[in-house]
Amino acid sequence: MKFKSKEVKGIMIIELTGNVMGGPDATALNDQIHKLIGDQKKRIVIDLSDVKFINSSGLAMLISGLNTMRKSGGEMKLARASEKIETLLQMTKLNTVFDIHKTVNEAVEAFK
Repeated sequence: MKFKSKEVKGIMIIELTGNVMGGPDATALNDQIHKLIGDQKKRIVIDLSDVKFINSSGLAMLISGLNTMRKSGGEMKLARASEKIETLLQMTKLNTVFDIHKTVNEAVEAFK
């Protein structure tokens, strides 16, 4: 997995690419989230459009990121999940935990 960040209307967008499977990737994303919190960037959208696969460790990584944001008074939303990933989120009931949007713009607007 790779990721890059950009800011849109005061909201940080983290674009994930590849397979989300935890491990060193989880550490890197966790470090990035803590850096954003330190920079007072507490509203994040995770763009899943280029994610091909997520395993249980990858899901745990997303949950950890959400918990970290909420503990700091922030919020994290998901956007652009493929049908396969949306089905996984529904099967695991994580669609009731995450605020999931069809587009990044919808997710950004949902912060208002």
